[in-house]
Amino acid sequence: MKKFSVITVNFNNKEGLRKTIDSVLQQTYRDFEFILIDGGSTDGSLEIIQQAEQHIDYWVSEPDRGIYHAMNKGILEASGTYCIFMNSGDYFHHATVLEEVSPQCDRDIITGQMIKGTGPFPTGYPSHDISMLHFAKSTIPHQATFIRKELFQHSLYDENYQIVSDWKFFIEVLVIKNCSFRKIDTVIAHVDDGGISRQQEGLLRMEREKVIKELLPERICVDYAYFTGADSPLLQITPLFNKTYGFQKFIYSLVLILTKIYIFSRKVLFRQTHPKAT
Repeated sequence: MKKFSVITVNFNNKEGLRKTIDSVLQQTYRDFEFILIDGGSTDGSLEIIQQAEQHIDYWVSEPDRGIYHAMNKGILEASGTYCIFMNSGDYFHHATVLEEVSPQCDRDIITGQMIKGTGPFPTGYPSHDISMLHFAKSTIPHQATFIRKELFQHSLYDENYQIVSDWKFFIEVLVIKNCSFRKIDTVIAHVDDGGISRQQEGLLRMEREKVIKELLPERICVDYAYFTGADSPLLQITPLFNKTYGFQKFIYSLVLILTKIYIFSRKVLFRQTHPKAT
């Protein structure tokens, strides 16, 4: 069994596909299989695949029912311990990514850093812990995430959704099933920033709301709606405020006392300077 299954999904994106294939084949760590699922492209992608097919462990080019159907087809062919999805247009940050990540694979899900579009700096999940609060605002990028193949044995990506099934999958395995998680600092991928979810913000919100109602009890859905609507940057440091509650209470009480002293001293000063007014 290979350690990694690198799965690429493509449809009519031959230039992006060429870039993705090149980055996969350049990996110095060779304990991986390469699976490529094409949706029946007509733009010349097939020729790109055929040129590299001796380095591809499995590929198919045929119509599918959407990106998650294609990703599921890749999963069903995968035999690696971990799956990573590097779809056409996305590519590994450098040739030693898999070599660097391999010794760090000791959890069900390992997520690293990525660079979006032409951005100069990598971004990624900010904490070593993970909770539902993160998914209220964001997700984990599949291009920078290694998923233990066993997690797909009970459920594949939900093909009833167009653009949030990976988000739903991560909530199911990390929040509901409490699978193990590790954040690493390795920059994994450059990500094509023109994806469908960015183009269809309304659909994104609608599908996420539907997922939450499907997965969580109604009273937790209320909390989700609350945190989704909270845009303050202080939300991220709420746990820190909770840890310092006693100190905050002391400061609050001190401020009240000083305020009362200030008001009293102003009254005394007023009476001294305006004796007739009293």
